[in-house]
Amino acid sequence: MAWYRQVREADWATPADLKRAIGSASILNNGRAVFNIAGNKYRLIARVNYLSQRVFVLYLLTHSEYDKGAWKQ
Repeated sequence: MAWYRQVREADWATPADLKRAIGSASILNNGRAVFNIAGNKYRLIARVNYLSQRVFVLYLLTHSEYDKGAWKQ
């Protein structure tokens, strides 16, 4: 819920804004970002549309699932 509240209140115009607000986030290509959530137990991969101010959750993975990389296809 903490991640959801932070994203809900966010006003990110660029990937740099996102990174400034959430330093642990990793910015990927195609508007995607990876967030460490739940005390770093999980990785949440989302597509961020900076124009419409919407965040679309694509995957919610454990670290081992993330490391396997199947989400990259």
